[in-house]
Amino acid sequence: MSESDFKQVIKEICASMEKKGYDPVNQIVGYLISNDLGYIPDFDDNRNRIAEFDRTVILEYMLKDYLK
Repeated sequence: MSESDFKQVIKEICASMEKKGYDPVNQIVGYLISNDLGYIPDFDDNRNRIAEFDRTVILEYMLKDYLK
């Protein structure tokens, strides 16, 4: 999956969590630190969608984007 595809999926997951009243940044950080998918709400298939990415890859994409 390309970096742009990754960004789109993460944006969709974040929007979905915000609609349900979650803070997506806190939820994703909790998942990345703990490797506990319970931090990612299961509605809209968000849990399965984020689990498709290795946590290391998520961090790499985010750091690359931050450093741009």
